[in-house]
Amino acid sequence: MDRFYRLEVTPPEARVSRKSAEIQVSVKVDNSTKVLKPFQSEADDALKPNNAQQEGNGAHSGMEAPIGIKPNYHNGHRISGKKYGNISEDIQARPSASIMLESANYVRRKTAKRSVGASYSENVDRSISGEAQSKDRFVETVQGVSSARAEYRRAGEEARGSNPRQSEPHLDTSTFALSGDSAHNQAMVHWSGHNSSVILILTKLNDFNLGAVTESSLWRSTDYGSTYTKLNDKVGSRTVLMYLYVCPTNKRKIMMLSDPEVESAVLISSDEGASFEKHPINFNILSLLFHPAQEDWILAYSHDSKLYSSMDFGRKWQLVHDNVMPGRFYWYDYVDPIFELVHDPLLSEGSHDLLAPRCTEGNRQYLFPGHVDTNSLVVQDEYVFTQVTKSGRASYFVSYMRESFKRMKLPKYCLPKDMHIISTDEKQVFAAVQEWNQNNTYSLYISDSPGVYFILSLENLRTNRGPAGNLLVDFYKVEGINGMYLANKLVDYHIKTFITYNKGQTWALLPAPSTDVAGNNLDCILPFCSLHLHLEMSENPYTSGPITSKKSVPGIIVATGNIGTELSSTNLGMFITSDAGNSWRQIFDEEHNIWFLDNGGALLAVLHAATPIRHLWISLDEGKKWDRHSFSLAPLYVDGVLMEPESDNHIITFFGHFSHRSEWQLIKIDYKGLFNRRCMDGDYQTWYLHNKGELCVMGEKQIYMKRRPGNRCMLAQDYSRIYSSEPCLCTAYDFECDYGWERQADGKCSPAFWFNPNGAAKSCSSSQSFLNSTGYRKVLSNNCKEAGRNVYSPRREPCRPRAPRGLRLSTSQGELSAAVGSNVTFTVYLDDGDSLRTSIQLDFGDGIKITYSNLSRTDDGIKHIYRTTGIYRVTASAENSQGSDSSTLFLHITSPVERVYLSAPIVAIRGKEANLTAVVWPSHPRTLTFFWWFDNSSEPIITLEGSISYTFQKEGKNKVTVQVASGSTVMQDSKVITVKEFFRSLLLSFSPALDEHNPDIPEWREDIGRVVSFLEPVSGVPVDQLLVSLYPGLPTTAELFILPDEHTSSEHNRRSEEALERISDIFVTALNQGLVQFELKPDIRIIVYMTQQTLAPLVDSNSIHSGSAMLMLLSVVFVGVAAFFIYKFKRKIPWIHVQTEDSHEKEPEVISTVGQNDSMSKVKLSEFPSQKELMEKELEARTRGIYNLPIIMFYAVSKAAVVEVLGAFVKVKVEISLVINSLLQVKAIQDLTQVKRV
Repeated sequence: MDRFYRLEVTPPEARVSRKSAEIQVSVKVDNSTKVLKPFQSEADDALKPNNAQQEGNGAHSGMEAPIGIKPNYHNGHRISGKKYGNISEDIQARPSASIMLESANYVRRKTAKRSVGASYSENVDRSISGEAQSKDRFVETVQGVSSARAEYRRAGEEARGSNPRQSEPHLDTSTFALSGDSAHNQAMVHWSGHNSSVILILTKLNDFNLGAVTESSLWRSTDYGSTYTKLNDKVGSRTVLMYLYVCPTNKRKIMMLSDPEVESAVLISSDEGASFEKHPINFNILSLLFHPAQEDWILAYSHDSKLYSSMDFGRKWQLVHDNVMPGRFYWYDYVDPIFELVHDPLLSEGSHDLLAPRCTEGNRQYLFPGHVDTNSLVVQDEYVFTQVTKSGRASYFVSYMRESFKRMKLPKYCLPKDMHIISTDEKQVFAAVQEWNQNNTYSLYISDSPGVYFILSLENLRTNRGPAGNLLVDFYKVEGINGMYLANKLVDYHIKTFITYNKGQTWALLPAPSTDVAGNNLDCILPFCSLHLHLEMSENPYTSGPITSKKSVPGIIVATGNIGTELSSTNLGMFITSDAGNSWRQIFDEEHNIWFLDNGGALLAVLHAATPIRHLWISLDEGKKWDRHSFSLAPLYVDGVLMEPESDNHIITFFGHFSHRSEWQLIKIDYKGLFNRRCMDGDYQTWYLHNKGELCVMGEKQIYMKRRPGNRCMLAQDYSRIYSSEPCLCTAYDFECDYGWERQADGKCSPAFWFNPNGAAKSCSSSQSFLNSTGYRKVLSNNCKEAGRNVYSPRREPCRPRAPRGLRLSTSQGELSAAVGSNVTFTVYLDDGDSLRTSIQLDFGDGIKITYSNLSRTDDGIKHIYRTTGIYRVTASAENSQGSDSSTLFLHITSPVERVYLSAPIVAIRGKEANLTAVVWPSHPRTLTFFWWFDNSSEPIITLEGSISYTFQKEGKNKVTVQVASGSTVMQDSKVITVKEFFRSLLLSFSPALDEHNPDIPEWREDIGRVVSFLEPVSGVPVDQLLVSLYPGLPTTAELFILPDEHTSSEHNRRSEEALERISDIFVTALNQGLVQFELKPDIRIIVYMTQQTLAPLVDSNSIHSGSAMLMLLSVVFVGVAAFFIYKFKRKIPWIHVQTEDSHEKEPEVISTVGQNDSMSKVKLSEFPSQKELMEKELEARTRGIYNLPIIMFYAVSKAAVVEVLGAFVKVKVEISLVINSLLQVKAIQDLTQVKRV
């Protein structure tokens, strides 16, 4: 055994530059550890197993943390976060126990800032760098270059250390090679736990060309790693093992997964791997989540997005739910899981994708104003976070202690673009928020205990994006000192490191050391020059990272950094503080990995180098002196270091290779020989925690104990680090400014310009007094005492009568539309006023009102159901003895559009208006939007009514499409309209048998319209000159259109008109003689008749007129005389009564598209349509197909008769004109005197 001397090190003068290094080390940690690694792809990284502890909710086992969750190394000295959608969170983890290593020459640390982006930690078989991995196990790193002087001195020290005396401190080392596994390029190492001597190692050959594991070996040691036994025979010689999992609450329980391509099974051990039992499974496990308290309860996520649960440590599994988002499942209340479902874009607005315990459609509550954003669910400690984006703006929600969700409130004009949860320590939320005017930086916000009200702590935090686009924030929590944090901030385009001792109330630059490592004076004066530290997190938890602190060693921080005006990546050195950041010393001018040994009583340093090494450095006096020790006879390419920091043993294990192709080497180092006894009371000394001389830190004076420098005694694990603690009197900086208040230059808090401090008396709704904020709220975990009158704490004040002000009315989900028959919940808010004595009235707008005696009775919302569609004016009124206030919203009640039918003529006249009507089922008065598309128009005509008049200017076929929008539903119908200069048409009727087979649907009418094919043999007219249109309804009627030959030129129109007359006469004859028939079914023949010859734009100049015209005329005369007689003698007819009063029954208050106050216009004789207008109206009436509607029968008959008579008899008798005029006068007089509503 070699002997070693202790020496005081003067590091070399030359400095080394830090360059980027590619790392191929895949890391697996035990269930109390979270490891962050970058993405490769969403499909790969999001679905790999992880073995990370979910603090307070369970442990994700395997090689990755849940998506969006970043590690928070409380014992591993790091804070990072988890992000969901745009929210991130941090997770507690310990850098101990198991590790997954990818063999390499030497694993140089690749660092990353505290990551809070939305990502998973990667898999055990995935390299930290995310680059393609080489099976040659080669890692490109940068070797630290030392000066010649330093090399010479170290050579001398090595010579002196070759013959040590036995009384000198020494290390006991032993090496074990995993024989036969030289080709294996990955290893997963697990130390079984507290004071256990068992170590398990799973080595694998991962063929990166095939993308699969082809070989595996399982090794087990029972003597702290001195020797190992191969267990392949116990698990099955042909079984290929993929992953190793450890129960976080009972590390004796081990679970391993086999390769599903060979055999899908789990192997379970309850005795630290001494024996295994195999259980087949029918799904492929991608990640596990252990229960935080029940050691046998596990959640498993499968490759097909299904979530399974086991209550017997994997022996039996049952399906919990399918379509679960990867990584978005948690133990919700220590009994049931909560998880996020894959978002279905077809889900209606207002539905959600979260399922909580015992949640069914019957009892599910929709708590948010819209869909929960994808990948936004996060459960951490006592908090549940989620995010909802609506109208382009994100809202963030939190549930504290599993209570109802509340909206997280930031200062009014923060207007966050992005939010990440950094930490939830000490029942408080730290959040990095990107405000509306920030691009590359974020601001640090701190919440109250429930996580609802946030205040600003530090602006312009340094951030970057990781390889997967995840956010990296420079923010670090110092372990062991309450309220102490470090952060890198952008100041005038320079990155500087700041420290706080009071949880972010005040921040200050770090003082630089007075001398460098060689003893040279440094003229670095604040604020122009200071110490700047790298606060990144190591992506390999088995390298220490650039900054380290430990709860068991309060006040000691070791970090990588530089001295100057800003943070740099060059001229880096190692710095240490022993008094909680008040003063710093430089200990190395090269980068080292540094760990705490002996419960924090010693420091271990290993040089970063690309070449193999065989020395390590140990200090027992807080880095003032370092002893160099050799841990291997041959230089070793170090892949990682494993230790159990909470154990009473003094064992370190180095993993690596002597060469690129050599077998795995495991070097066990027992450093117990550095100590000669256990520490006694006289071996300790005390020190005062202070902030630049101020002894009151976080409201108390604290005195800590630590081992006297130079004493070589072992620290007891449970010795008290705090010697005494005494509370201090409170000052303004023991309080943070309350929500809505801002710290001024004089240190006082005053209201922000947007905040009304007198409007926060919400508790008056349930009591006679309330706590009124003074503008301050006590920093959580601060232990100061207020003497005498409480200057800063909230004061209880009586509720004084105040007029209601700031009344707000909204729906619970913020929507201004709802489906008919649905339960709409209204919420009423009052910004200011005596809510206990203020009555609230809510008018739903449909004739129903409800009144509450005070505002507190509306806390759960006011529910109402609307039975009919329409736009309703909903009004809330608040009134008390001091005054009143009101608020109004307009609510659209709609029902789904089931069918749309475009009613339009199939033939229209060029240059004449044609009427188009969209018929909607069911009817939606004033709640629909109609989009009319004509031909190839680029823009539609938009109307709120379902009818439109349009003039076609082009002859030929014109396509018309109407789209009807109801909420998010859009339906449409189209018609092709033939436009001509003139045409003829005939009304057709059919045998009664056709009505019995008429389903009254458009498709049936189109098929029957092919009766044209039966007319052609009768007339000899080409099919393209005939069109038949069937009208909706019964009895079945149709119209035959006879079109001019499209090849006829315009100068031959007269002859074409004559030809149409001849064709019309032929059809009239054929139809009257029953010659037009068709077969509907084998035993049913339908005869087509002519109902009458209809008026077409081509004026009929024939002197021979049909008898129907005369009949029409007689009808007009009779009806006119009858109307005149009734009007003249109505008061003498006993059975005729005139209604003179309106009904006073209140109608539902549906908002009309025409103003409610518009009076009904009265009809005047001078405004009655002329004869020419009557002709044009006849065309409209005919195209609408309303010939047999009884309400307008009088108008249809009279106008048709008038037009028929005027067109047929040019020289009509004066008596006929008198009759018509009399008829019109009678109608006008009735409108003027009697009729209020037509």
